[in-house]
Amino acid sequence: MYKTDRKKTVVLLFAFILTAVFSITTVHARKSEAPRYTIQITLDDVVAIGTLDNTPTTRDFIAQLPLTVKLDDYSATEKITYLPNKLTTQGTPAGITPNIGDITYYAPWGNIAIFYQNFSYSHGLIKLGEITHGLEHFHYRGSRQATIELVDKN
Repeated sequence: MYKTDRKKTVVLLFAFILTAVFSITTVHARKSEAPRYTIQITLDDVVAIGTLDNTPTTRDFIAQLPLTVKLDDYSATEKITYLPNKLTTQGTPAGITPNIGDITYYAPWGNIAIFYQNFSYSHGLIKLGEITHGLEHFHYRGSRQATIELVDKN
């Protein structure tokens, strides 16, 4: 009987330790993950969703939302719009190589650029986040009116 109780105690203690370690790791991971912002971009009657990183540049951008803007096609690669006020570039890298779906800020011109094609390294380009749903809506010619608004901070 003693051996059976001891085995049960060891198994329960082991399970308790594993649960405690998992809980601590999960709580630490949640605390270390910076919150992200969700934006909605409405183009006519379609909606695209984007997620933005929590950075000083992004927070400057969010402070200007909601915005109704004209999204112009630029070089059959990206959609751009100029902001009413420039964003901070403090602590940002010198530039990035954008990927399809990236939401960026081009500091030299003061514009937001949403890439629907890959592009080469660009000095002064700062990644804000990415389009997570509806990237196909950016494959149009010319210009379209768009409303960009903050949906959630998660």
